Amino acid sequence: MASSSGTSSGSSFLQNSGSEEDLQQLMDQRKRKRMISNRESARRSRMRKQKHLDDLTGQVTNLRRENNQILTSMNVTTQHYLNVEAENSILRAQLSELSRRLESLNEIIAVLEANNNCNGLVMDHNEPYSFNFAQNDIMLDGFNVTNSWNYPSANHPIMTADVLQY
Repeated sequence: MASSSGTSSGSSFLQNSGSEEDLQQLMDQRKRKRMISNRESARRSRMRKQKHLDDLTGQVTNLRRENNQILTSMNVTTQHYLNVEAENSILRAQLSELSRRLESLNEIIAVLEANNNCNGLVMDHNEPYSFNFAQNDIMLDGFNVTNSWNYPSANHPIMTADVLQY
């Protein structure tokens, strides 16, 4: 009996060691699967990170291109603004000059009208700068003057064509 119980415990040991081997193989297999799964997961994670990095790089490229376009547009707009501002300044200066000249011309007309009332000159307000005279019409620089000696500035043009050019 001793021998039969020894054999039976030996057989149970073989079964246990077979089970342990199977269990070890099963654990090794699970470990390999987990390791393969972890590698695959890490590969997918690296791919996601690479795709995200590529997307961010593409965004940086697009934003830089857009930024350059905006800067170019801003520079063009600024240059256009400066040109318009310079032209506006010129126009303001011309307006001021022409306003002064108009005021001077109006003063001259007022003096002429006052003098002409004394000399028998009648101004025709239907046609600008034309005068109807009762006698001895004299045309001088676009003005009819009865006696040019009374108007010392009548021989000098008030405005020349080159003044209007800029």
